[in-house]
Amino acid sequence: MKHAWLVTLVLLAGCAQDEFADLRAFMAQTGASGQQALEPLPPVKTQEVFNYEPSELPDPFRPRTLKAGKGGGAFQPDLARPKEPLEQYALDGLRMVGTIKQGGQLYALVRTPENTLYKIRKGEHLGQNFGLVIAIGEASIEIRETVQDGAGDWTETKATLALQE
Repeated sequence: MKHAWLVTLVLLAGCAQDEFADLRAFMAQTGASGQQALEPLPPVKTQEVFNYEPSELPDPFRPRTLKAGKGGGAFQPDLARPKEPLEQYALDGLRMVGTIKQGGQLYALVRTPENTLYKIRKGEHLGQNFGLVIAIGEASIEIRETVQDGAGDWTETKATLALQE
């Protein structure tokens, strides 16, 4: 029986040792060296306050209407002119698919989003911004568009419809 007590005492002494001592030492070492000071947050910038005065500016939430009588001079398009078939499409919806020469004149072949093919020549209109064909080349169509700016004045811009393969 003496030996049974001795064996039990040895086993209990073995349990008394910390079997996680190496893990605790690792955690203490990592925790001590792993803490870094945080950088302070940048200061908050204050935003400039903008007051919208609707008396002088157009309402940004209403669709714009074309003003026939205001400004523009020589750039003002003829708003009473009957629209041509390709003027119902936005310019980015039209595709130049080729050219054809008939009677010494070069025509461009333009495809609509509905896959309808049109033959157009210099001087015809296309696009929704009063686009006028000013030149037709083998690889592109040059267009002069007339648009109205925010003040109601008419200005001209140039656009190109490139050949799509």
